[in-house]
Amino acid sequence: MPELTYDLHIHSCLSPCGDDAMTPANIAGMAAIKELDVIAVTDHNSCKNCPAVLAAAEAFGVLAIPGMEMTTSEEVHAVCLFPTLESAMDFDAMVYGKLLPFPNDETIFGKQQIYNADDEMVGTVPYLLINSVEISFDGLWDLARSYDGVMFPAHIEKSSNSLLANLGFVPPDSRFKTFELKDLGKLHAVRQANPYLETCQVLHNSDAHYLEHIHEPEWKLRVEEPTVAGVLAAIRSPLL
Repeated sequence: MPELTYDLHIHSCLSPCGDDAMTPANIAGMAAIKELDVIAVTDHNSCKNCPAVLAAAEAFGVLAIPGMEMTTSEEVHAVCLFPTLESAMDFDAMVYGKLLPFPNDETIFGKQQIYNADDEMVGTVPYLLINSVEISFDGLWDLARSYDGVMFPAHIEKSSNSLLANLGFVPPDSRFKTFELKDLGKLHAVRQANPYLETCQVLHNSDAHYLEHIHEPEWKLRVEEPTVAGVLAAIRSPLL
């Protein structure tokens, strides 16, 4: 079966914590230079740079998946990926309607820049994107599936904004079969403390906010076919 080099958790300059140089074309270009097969730009609570990312990635010959890093009502970060731009933007509109309507102050939190397919800034997002959304972690799997997407908990071992830190446990009715781990040295301990994770696949993404932090092509995902649908299927039902 094909194995794709990947980085499925990257932030653009739409995320207030993302560097200004993280434009869609720069991200796609860096992924091409590093010879990554597939990437996903997953900004905080927004997919608004996905149209430009997909256009840039196609120009550079990189497979790109539209996505988002959503902050649940419990402030748990989860990556949501979608098969089409249309489904991603529908999910974006739903999430933005449930985002805490707190204005962004660029001098404190950073810019939230929207880019077009020519890599030109065309707007900004007024509400602060790093706030929580009125959607709980419970049921997020089914919610993403209702948009034909898939989700996985982000940086599960981190001391903040993670499933284990904020909830303290893996909910017994969880549906996800893939989780993200930043520090692979903690894999054994995390699985030992949470038996549910023993049968789950591990993704090691960069969570990059700067171009130089985008992963090298070291990590591979087994897929049945090298397509967006193939990647989502491998996350939903891992090929272990």
